[in-house]
Amino acid sequence: MEPAMGYGPSGQQPSADQLADLRVHFRTVHGYRRAYRIAGSGPPLLLLHGIGDSSVSWVPILDRLAQSFTVIAPDLLGHGNSAKPRADYSVAAYANGMRDLLEILDIERVTVVGHSLGGGVAAQFAYQFPERCERLVLVASGGVGRDVTVMLRALSAPAAELAMVPMQLPVARSMVRLGFGVLRLAGTKLGADADELLRVIEGLPDADARTAFIRTLRSVVDWRGQVVTLRDRAYLAEAMPIQIVWGGRDGVIPVEHAALAAAAMPGSRLEIFDDAGHFPHHADPERFVALLEDFVFETEPMSHEPQRWRDLLVRGARPDVRPAAATVADLLASANAAAAVTEATSGS
Repeated sequence: MEPAMGYGPSGQQPSADQLADLRVHFRTVHGYRRAYRIAGSGPPLLLLHGIGDSSVSWVPILDRLAQSFTVIAPDLLGHGNSAKPRADYSVAAYANGMRDLLEILDIERVTVVGHSLGGGVAAQFAYQFPERCERLVLVASGGVGRDVTVMLRALSAPAAELAMVPMQLPVARSMVRLGFGVLRLAGTKLGADADELLRVIEGLPDADARTAFIRTLRSVVDWRGQVVTLRDRAYLAEAMPIQIVWGGRDGVIPVEHAALAAAAMPGSRLEIFDDAGHFPHHADPERFVALLEDFVFETEPMSHEPQRWRDLLVRGARPDVRPAAATVADLLASANAAAAVTEATSGS
C-alpha cells in the first residue's frame, strides 16, 4: 500500500503523472523485499528518507531532479513498501543495505542525500564505503548531537509500541490532530512540523510497520536523546564535498545542530531555510532542488585515496574541531534566543 501523502500547510500532493513516472520497483536483497524509485539520467543521486517515512517524501522533487540526475530513492528496510522483518535496523546495517542495492543496480558511485535518520545513514555510508561516495548532503540530519524532540524520546521507552496501537483508532487520530493543531496555532517549532509528523504517524498502518519503526528508533534514540554521533569520525570526510541544509524552525532536531555539523566538517557548505521546519525540501522545493544542482555541478567528486584515508586515521581529528563546534553552536543558540525575545516583544 502506498503511504499517505501531503506536504506542508497547503497539503500539496504529487500529481498522478509524477507517481506514474516514479513508480515503485522491487528487488530482493538477502531474502528481503526492497522497494525503490529510480528515474532520470546523469550523475547518480541517492536520496535517503527519515524515520517512519518512505521514498514518497522525495516524490514532489524527483521529477525535477531526474532532469539532471539519475535519482535512486529507496524505502529503507522496515519502511514504506520494503519488507519489515525482525532484523538489524542500525545505521550501519542500513548503509550496508544501500551498498548492496546499488551493487544490484550496477551503480558504482553516488552523491548521497540524507534527511533526518537518512542523514545519519548517509554519513555512515560515506564512512563505511568512501570509495562509493562522491559527495554528502545532510538535511536536518540525525547523529549530530543529543537533542531531539521529546516525542521521539518518549516513543523509545519500553512498551511504547503498545501505546501506538490506539493511534489507529479514529478518535485517537482526531485527538492527535487537534493537539498538533494547537501547537501550530501557538507558533511553536514543533507545530511548524505538525502536518509532516501527522503524515508519518498515519503512515504506520499495521503492527509490522509500528514494530519496525520502534526498532529503528531505539537504535538511534533513548529517553535521554540521540545515542549515535557522526561527529567523532567527521574528520575522515575532510576531502569530501559536503552540503548541510537545515530548517530554522526545526522542531524535531534543533537548528543548532547545523552549526555543530559545519564546525565538525571544515569546508562544508551550510544553508539555513529560515522559515522551514524539519522538512526543508518540502517547505521550499524549488530552492532545495536549485541548491542540490548548484552543489553537485560546482564541486568535484571525491576520489577515494586509501593512503590519505590511512593517514587521517593515524592523525585523528584535529584538536580544535570540538571546541570550535561548541563555540559556533553557542553563538547560534544566543542569536536564536535574542531573535525569540525580539519577536515576543514586537508581538506584545
